[in-house]
Amino acid sequence: MHIHILGICGTFMGGLAALAREAGHNVTGCDAGVYPPMSDQLRALGIELIEGFGADQLALQPDVFVVGNVVSRARLADGSPKFPLMEAILDAGLPYTSGPQWLAEQVLQGRHVLAVAGTHGKTTTTSMLAWILERAGQQPGFLIGGVPLNFGVSARLGATQRPHAGDAPQGRSPLFVIEADEYDTAFFDKRSKFVHYRPRTAVLNNLEFDHADIFDDLAAIERQFHHLVRTVPPSGRVVVNGLEESLTRVLHAGCWSTVSSFGAAVSDFSAQGDPQAFDVLHQGAAVARVQWGLTGVHNQLNALAAIAAAHHVGVPVQQAAQALADFQNVKRRMELRGTVGGIAVYDDFAHHPTALRTTLDGLRRSLGPDARILAVFEPRSNTMKLGAMKSQLPWALEPANLVFCHTAGLDWDATQALAPLGVGPGQRAQTAADIGTLVSQVLQAAQPGDHIVCMSNGGFGGVHERLLRSLSKQ
Repeated sequence: MHIHILGICGTFMGGLAALAREAGHNVTGCDAGVYPPMSDQLRALGIELIEGFGADQLALQPDVFVVGNVVSRARLADGSPKFPLMEAILDAGLPYTSGPQWLAEQVLQGRHVLAVAGTHGKTTTTSMLAWILERAGQQPGFLIGGVPLNFGVSARLGATQRPHAGDAPQGRSPLFVIEADEYDTAFFDKRSKFVHYRPRTAVLNNLEFDHADIFDDLAAIERQFHHLVRTVPPSGRVVVNGLEESLTRVLHAGCWSTVSSFGAAVSDFSAQGDPQAFDVLHQGAAVARVQWGLTGVHNQLNALAAIAAAHHVGVPVQQAAQALADFQNVKRRMELRGTVGGIAVYDDFAHHPTALRTTLDGLRRSLGPDARILAVFEPRSNTMKLGAMKSQLPWALEPANLVFCHTAGLDWDATQALAPLGVGPGQRAQTAADIGTLVSQVLQAAQPGDHIVCMSNGGFGGVHERLLRSLSKQ
């Protein structure tokens, strides 16, 4: 069929486009404000991208319009629709569906789905799990909200039959690993995306308050996570972080599947040792060792989650640990973008205060107490723009020596929020309303041997390249 995707450059919708193309469909799509890595991936696949959401796209006459959750019924200041194409689709009575619904019906049907949910670490853990299954010869399909460096693409269909069949009731079903997001599905379907996926293996990595634009409180998110648990069959498995009280509450609301825990000392899977080289304990006994290039306790927990999920589909713990030894992480997860004059510039997707803190803690742990870390970040997510977590920012950025905050689009005072760190020239923190000023502030402070970490869930105005270019001219 011909599908036309509205909001095609989001990581989820871009991955869906790649799967649809691989399945033989004719795929076109539109979006506004296109940026890598998804735009690069789509162009490489030969998928036609149309800028904007003009009603003239009805002339494409696709079989179905697949609508991303960026699309709404919003109106501009002059009263005209923000998404005229959507209004035209509704007026003409044309067929449309959401991305998760299309995926569930066209791709996930008949597969053993392994879904990775959680506030943090979804992309990294999903990538680890897909890589473990790949190394085990299972040729899994996957859809990941980023580009795992081991695969070079964010999505693929995988084998149509499981190469090494398992003992479970669905032991021959091909495996499909998906990043399971709790954000809502579409403007016409306010359920979390992940309720569409019907996993047989569900990973609950962690759970904190986030998405203040659509959830009132933590209890509202816990309710959505419980909806996911309700969809796991009796022979399925819920892999849960044993350190999280919020997830304990989710399971206490009812669980009808087997449960495997990780993280805590009494969990089924736990770790002993430094995050860069640790023993994996299964029910208290050391059974494998992970030695790899990743840092931080958060990645150690991500690894345990992936190992536990792979175990459910028959991958021995030792084999999973060996696969992680050459796991290369994901684009934009502490990705070294370049080193100029002894100054390293990294790109990281962190945007929630806890993610900022764990990213910086992991780097500090690997570099030691004497290294200088410069944190350059923008509060860009809807939750951060609302200022719901601004009071946590000084704690989140504490491991950095210097902090630089991009303040464009905020209706709260970043200078006031960062005041505990000391704000202003010569102080520990500085703010800037435009990228040019921000780059100048960083350049003025940077010294050989520094590590500059740029953190945002968007393109961040190409700040990484601007820094590297400017440093090379100094």
